[in-house]
Amino acid sequence: MVQLAASSLLNPRPNLIPVRRALLSVSDKSGILELARALHDLGITLLSTGGTAQALKEAGLPVTPVEDITHFPEMLDGRVKTLHPNVHGGLLARRDLPQHMQQLIEAGIEPIDLLVVNLYPFRQTLKKPGAAYQEVIENIDIGGPAMLRAAAKNHDGVAVVVDPSDYEPLVSELRGGQSQLMFATRQRLAAKAFAHTAAYDGAISNFLNGLPALDASTQDPQHNTVLPQDPATASALPSTFSLQVHKHQDMRYGENPHQHAAFYRDSDAKDGCLSRYTQLQGKELSFNNIADADAAWLCVRSFAEPACVIVKHANPCGVAVAASPLEAYKRAFQTDPTSAFGGILAFNAELDETAARAIGQQFAEVIIAPAFSAAALKVFSEKQNLRLLRVPLGEDDAVFQGLDIKRVSGGLLLQTPDRNTLRAEDLRVVTERKPTPDQLADLLFAWKVATWVKSNAIVFCKDQMTMGVGAGQMSRLDSARIAAIKAGHAGLTLAGSVAASDAFFPFRDGLDVVADAGAVAVVQPGGSVRDDEVIAAANERGLAMVLTGMRHFRH
Repeated sequence: MVQLAASSLLNPRPNLIPVRRALLSVSDKSGILELARALHDLGITLLSTGGTAQALKEAGLPVTPVEDITHFPEMLDGRVKTLHPNVHGGLLARRDLPQHMQQLIEAGIEPIDLLVVNLYPFRQTLKKPGAAYQEVIENIDIGGPAMLRAAAKNHDGVAVVVDPSDYEPLVSELRGGQSQLMFATRQRLAAKAFAHTAAYDGAISNFLNGLPALDASTQDPQHNTVLPQDPATASALPSTFSLQVHKHQDMRYGENPHQHAAFYRDSDAKDGCLSRYTQLQGKELSFNNIADADAAWLCVRSFAEPACVIVKHANPCGVAVAASPLEAYKRAFQTDPTSAFGGILAFNAELDETAARAIGQQFAEVIIAPAFSAAALKVFSEKQNLRLLRVPLGEDDAVFQGLDIKRVSGGLLLQTPDRNTLRAEDLRVVTERKPTPDQLADLLFAWKVATWVKSNAIVFCKDQMTMGVGAGQMSRLDSARIAAIKAGHAGLTLAGSVAASDAFFPFRDGLDVVADAGAVAVVQPGGSVRDDEVIAAANERGLAMVLTGMRHFRH
């Protein structure tokens, strides 16, 4: 009799498996009641734990508490409830092995065919202002990941769901397949579950490995360690770093046609990051398109006024602010019309029809803006290959979350983001001549632009517009010369302009080139052993010079 019952449970690894019993245990209860009702209507028995079970009961759904399966109450404030053979045996037993089914029968364990679990909100708790150490630790889920791994490992016979967005497709397949699920679905969900637990464990590892030493002085009156809120000390650069990103799009190819590439999105990316883009029209984005688009977007969103940034090969070749995006575009384009051909254009304000018609006169690869009017979209639609990206502006610090990462042979370089927060009151005037208010505004503008130009960077500006940009040279002297040459080629005069250098002038020769070109004021970090020599040269040439005390190398 027992052998017959065991045989009836056998399922020799078919493509389809029946779902008879489902265990639901979720921290995020979005959509769980709708899912549970659908499962119940399909005749599937519902099992559940704690708060999820209570929510199902209050909704009038029949549910079996897990303690009725384990015959053991939850204990240790809920730390132990599903860590039991009656749960894990039901998840891990192979349906194709008679001995496994026989052991279930002998132990009085019924198989669990569907597991729906999402985990304690560890990362959300960690981000809470004033989060305490013990509160964060208590939000490390143990039973949930154990069940997820068990069900995902045994996806030959069990389906596992971690994401509420999968509820509706799951129910649709169950309804269309007589309460059965295909192997392809189970395999996809299993892969998603392992990625979910890997990301969860990675976040915990990053937190604990990056935590500074804590002692009694950091304890609150309840002996609960208060975590430091300074990201420079709390989990900034952990001793072991875990990273998980999600493929968003395959690229046609990489930097060059013989390279394969894809674009991956950080799961924690906020509105304001380029990765939150929506492509409204145009050809498929390329690897270089996205790299250049990010350079343009980072630069343009650093301005409060309507601004336009034109980027070519990851360097701004034209930047301006004005009363409208149209005027900003016209001024930015003047800086370097030659380089602007085939460039990436970024705006920090909505583009209207008038702006779209002007921009449409040049060849561009990508146009980025937080919004496009309906009339502008109609104008741009005449250029079917032109890529339009809508990117929400988000908060000011959205793009400075997480770490900057650079790949090197056999390793990674990680660093905290480079934030340019320079204000007029932070500048130190070191020359006899002081900058005028207009020159001071231009110096701050030039400094913002220089932050996003590849080193060595020299940027000439006037009236909130770039006049010449020298980027990526081995010598700062050459960058200064190139910037002046490019201004001349564009028919722009540098007389009365200001100049920014992303790092200090190691000799006076670079400063002399800037002065010879017509600049009357300079902003640079300072810090060279020859600062006195360079300052004396500025006084000799009648320049105003201000120091920032901070450089912005960009490699």
